[in-house]
Amino acid sequence: MESRSPEAWEPGQGELRVSSLELFFDLVFVFTLTQLTTALYTHLSAVGALRVVLIFAVLWWIYGGYAWLTNSVPPDRAARRLLLMAGMAAFLVVALAIPGAFGSAGVAFGLAYLAVVLVHGALYTVAMPVRGVVRFAGPNVVAALLLVAAGLTGSGSGTGGGAGAALRYGLWVAAVVIMFATPYVLALDAPLRIRAGHFVERHGLLLLIAFGESVVAIGIGIQTGSGETFNPGLVGAALLGLALAAALWWSYFGGDEERAERALRAAPAELQPRLALSAYFFAFIPMLLGIVTIAVGVKTSIGHLTEPLDPGPAVALGAGAALYLAGDVLFRRALRSGTVAARSAVALLALATVPLGLVTAVAQLLALVALLVAMLLAEAAFPQLNGG
Repeated sequence: MESRSPEAWEPGQGELRVSSLELFFDLVFVFTLTQLTTALYTHLSAVGALRVVLIFAVLWWIYGGYAWLTNSVPPDRAARRLLLMAGMAAFLVVALAIPGAFGSAGVAFGLAYLAVVLVHGALYTVAMPVRGVVRFAGPNVVAALLLVAAGLTGSGSGTGGGAGAALRYGLWVAAVVIMFATPYVLALDAPLRIRAGHFVERHGLLLLIAFGESVVAIGIGIQTGSGETFNPGLVGAALLGLALAAALWWSYFGGDEERAERALRAAPAELQPRLALSAYFFAFIPMLLGIVTIAVGVKTSIGHLTEPLDPGPAVALGAGAALYLAGDVLFRRALRSGTVAARSAVALLALATVPLGLVTAVAQLLALVALLVAMLLAEAAFPQLNGG
């Protein structure tokens, strides 16, 4: 292991750009979102949604740790690159285990997650003293061991009830609580400085890749899930799904990213970690879950645009759009980088489209696209709806 290098993380050392290796790492992480989309699509129920939320929570926590890590310690040396690739390999195993994370693959999921955590802790020794690494990595290791224990209780199919299932879910919840409480119990120390340009760019690219994966998931669903020949209905479903994703993309990349970077740069150095945690960790949770949920709703409507949706897919479409917009509202509020009234209203209206989906899928999809386009046009015509 290389010795700690203060210049690797001290601010003010010049602009740091996102490296190709970081993008490579993000592609592996986004595969977990694809797996979560498939898992929710396969088990579109309250229990399925709970599992997706719990799995996403632990994955997003450790992804955030890697994003903060490479913001402090650029992967510009061979040892760091090899360790980051080891973390990628473990992340890939985690992703492959997602379908059985609450059943037969639970132990594999937990052990692979433990490997991701250990690699992360090893890399952080470059950026801070061992004492600081132990303080932050220790709770992560405990949480990973809880996931291994949960896997040991779920060696069966993972679909049954009883005390074993209750214990399994309890262990998962305990792991999430430990992770999310860590920054507040231990406090964000001085070594965790933010390179605003790199931080904003890294998360923006992740969001962009997530949108791309949602489009890919829709395309795969058309090819393998519809059981129909290529026809105008399939094309219409694909185009409406793309239009919905494009409108959500525009709502963030049409100005939020630039304003966020300015706000983060302008904040005092000691406040930047808290702002980054609020905006780029907690606010991104509903945004990314919204993308996953929308992809599930669109996939379900493929080939059935003129037919009524079941309640689950209709809720997935409406709640997915609402989740994303709610996350964007939290993002803006955290950084004070824009007004939120219009987006809050449209988030509520997105939920109100669910009854339309129970009539026909196309009615709900068109309504969601129309709401988002109207919001974007209103913000463009009246800048006070969108300004800081």
